[in-house]
Amino acid sequence: MTLRDALRSGIAPIYIRARLLQERIQSGVVWNPFDPDYLADPYPACRRLRERDPCHYSPLTGMLVLSRYQDVDEVLRDHRRFGSVQRAGGGRRSRLSGARRQLDHTLPRLDPPDHTRLRGLAEHAFTAHRMEEMENWIRDTVHAMLDRARDPREFDLMSTLATPLPVVVIAEMIGVPSEKRRQFDAWAQRIKRISEPSLKRDQLRSTVEAMHEFDRYFAPIVEARRDDPADDLVSRLTRAEQDGQTMTAAEILATLRLLLMAGCDPPTDLIGNGLHALLEHPEQLQLLRERPDLIPDAVEELLRYDAPVQLGRRYVNEDVRVGNRLAKAGSQVVLLQGAANRDPEVFRDPDTLDVTRKGAGHLSFAQGIHRCLGAPLARLIGRVVLEGLLERFGSIRFGAREPLHKPSYVFRGLQYLDIRVRRSSGRSFPVHRDNSPP
Repeated sequence: MTLRDALRSGIAPIYIRARLLQERIQSGVVWNPFDPDYLADPYPACRRLRERDPCHYSPLTGMLVLSRYQDVDEVLRDHRRFGSVQRAGGGRRSRLSGARRQLDHTLPRLDPPDHTRLRGLAEHAFTAHRMEEMENWIRDTVHAMLDRARDPREFDLMSTLATPLPVVVIAEMIGVPSEKRRQFDAWAQRIKRISEPSLKRDQLRSTVEAMHEFDRYFAPIVEARRDDPADDLVSRLTRAEQDGQTMTAAEILATLRLLLMAGCDPPTDLIGNGLHALLEHPEQLQLLRERPDLIPDAVEELLRYDAPVQLGRRYVNEDVRVGNRLAKAGSQVVLLQGAANRDPEVFRDPDTLDVTRKGAGHLSFAQGIHRCLGAPLARLIGRVVLEGLLERFGSIRFGAREPLHKPSYVFRGLQYLDIRVRRSSGRSFPVHRDNSPP
């Protein structure tokens, strides 16, 4: 029986306890991503793994779990021996593989040479110039959303700003008309769940249906943009060319879906995790008020300190030694990026939040050929939001409700974060009406 089989049956608690007991006997330490304490704060368990068994075999998952920066970084950069898709035999195919094949044309599911071609084409749409063009529009949108808070003195940052903002930004990039943005948001919320490893059957069915609906809507738009381009991301993808090659319609649709999956949660969780960390360290928040020039470095430190993406996985393409373990061809390794970001061999006082830290070098957006395509957008949104909150509010504190984390061990973020604020005196924040989000 596999872990997935157990999770789908009524014996999951018994199976997990038995495997964890075996794990503790073998190594003296366990990795249990289903533990509520781990979901609330994974870093103490990650520290124990890194100190006692950094290349840890997990009987629960049947995978090697890597928690040291050097090991995680090396695997992320070595796409030849550690691929994003399974090549060698030896592993059972997931029951979700049919649905996961919906992602076959997306960059995280490809290795060279297909990945090289598509990555080069897709990056034409995410230039630094385009990010600069969007900055003022994003800034206006931030203030428009904050203006709509139900209570201007205390509100949930996640539902008011952090969750809807990336979806609205991506809709604007793609060129979704205002009358379709509510439907676009519904697709986004369902499609981005496909990356969760423990989807229930009804959730998976809903996600696949949303992907089909999304494709049916955008397929004719992709074809129309080839003949009559507009100033939007779809048009830039249809025109992108490298070495005489362009993207097929299926590849463009897959890239748009990837933008939803990879472009929504990281900025959302960066905003939530970042402000949560700053509220827990008010001296760091005050330092940013006094030194707004530190905000770009602070974004990198917040990404390191509490990473939105906590882990990744890679398939082993050939027998290879990792640390003191032999990773067999056909097996998988778990890369604890959040743990690597707190490795004292790389970061001084790694459990300390320090917005003046330079050259953070975190692994929150991965490394190598599979580094996050939407990282520049996430950084831009995170910086603009932080600047906007500090400019708009002279005081920001925790609200009445205790912050609650999402029940996910892959994507770390908050379900809600209530904040109590006081408006900066004498400041107004006009918003261009034609740029306001729907």
